[in-house]
Amino acid sequence: MKQKKWPVRLISGGLVTLALVGIAVAAGQQGSQSDPLITLSYLEQQVTPSILSQVDSKISARQTELEEKLAGVTEAYVEEVTGKLSASGGTGSGSQTGGGAYQVVTLTPGQTLTGGAACEFLLRTGTATCVSDSSPGLVDMTDGSTLAGGGSLKANHLYLGTIEGRGVKASTAVTLMVRGSYTIQ
Repeated sequence: MKQKKWPVRLISGGLVTLALVGIAVAAGQQGSQSDPLITLSYLEQQVTPSILSQVDSKISARQTELEEKLAGVTEAYVEEVTGKLSASGGTGSGSQTGGGAYQVVTLTPGQTLTGGAACEFLLRTGTATCVSDSSPGLVDMTDGSTLAGGGSLKANHLYLGTIEGRGVKASTAVTLMVRGSYTIQ
């Protein structure tokens, strides 16, 4: 009886070993340099363009969403500023009230810009003179000096009107940057 079990065990062990060796050989050949799992051409021609198109569409959707949000915020800000200007007399009277930011103001020859207390002027282009009843007219914050009425402003110098009624008269076409309240006559 012992002899009959021995050949069956040998044959079944050999079959199991042969099956394991076959599986190992088959698994060892997958994904090698000569036979990769995914070919480079498939990756370059199919997968990459698909991923890039998905990314582009998501970026485009996000950009549109952000542009709409920005437009809404900008519109609300413009309405708020317009409402404040209307409440303070608007721009029709030739007066402006500036906040913390500089405003670009263009004057034609002969026009006078008169500032409120603590109004700042920065002459960018053109020639202009100081308008003042008494001395000092304007404080040249760049040089640390003062400018009397009728004195010429220097380009790119920051001037401060410490008293209401001080200002700038344009001799030629002038571009100023102004911060604070002012009127143009």
